[in-house]
Amino acid sequence: MKKIILIVAIFLGVTACKTNPFTGKKIMNFYPNSQIFPTAFAQYDQFLGENKVITGTADANRVTKVGQRISSAAERWLTANGYPGYLKDYKWEYNLVDDKTVNAWCMPGGKIVFYTGILPITQSERGIAVVMGHEVAHALADHGAQRMSAGMVQQGLAVAGNIAIKDEKARGAFNQYYGVGSNILGMLPFSRSHETEADRIGLQIMAIAGYDPTEAADLWRRMKANSGGQAPPEFMSTHPSNDTRIANLTAWAPLAKQEAAKFGVVSFR
Repeated sequence: MKKIILIVAIFLGVTACKTNPFTGKKIMNFYPNSQIFPTAFAQYDQFLGENKVITGTADANRVTKVGQRISSAAERWLTANGYPGYLKDYKWEYNLVDDKTVNAWCMPGGKIVFYTGILPITQSERGIAVVMGHEVAHALADHGAQRMSAGMVQQGLAVAGNIAIKDEKARGAFNQYYGVGSNILGMLPFSRSHETEADRIGLQIMAIAGYDPTEAADLWRRMKANSGGQAPPEFMSTHPSNDTRIANLTAWAPLAKQEAAKFGVVSFR
């Protein structure tokens, strides 16, 4: 078993060679853009074909406008920090979909959807910028590919355990506890770290785009109120708690303004 784990560790060390430009840290990503983007683009087109896309309204135009400003700000930051061409394969698209779900998402490669259900909580262009910055940050940091890579490792270790453990009773115990343990101790913290990272990157990008980053904490206060306090304990969730996010965003807002000032942005919408 130790030999198998060592082989997996060496494999991860070799393959985790891409750098997150916003953190400077190496990331685990087994999927190049050339592999993951075409699939994401096809899934996005299929989703749009199966749902009611709203176009030409003030809300739809606002989502597009904010998205264009956020993606432009991301490109400015990346170019200024030594990553020109980082977004060359991205195909940005911003769509508003008629759905009461309080959600928005960005697929790898820059394909974005806002649901109408989130607009009463965003309330304004600034609120849309908070959500847009967060979702775009997921794409910029390759969080989707990282989650897929982590899932591959989780599966690989499960297979390795079943091969290495010869005793049937011990193997049964391993399978019983591995799924829960690897989820609570591995996958869930991994997901929460991505959400926190996207919050911080998104805050920075929205500020460079000219949107007041202090809006982010206010938006999450509205999110908390909308949830009615119904949320699992943080350690059982894919996301940090609302209170954790509010505290983080409040602390990071002045830093985001300092970063925006490097680009000449000193007043905010």
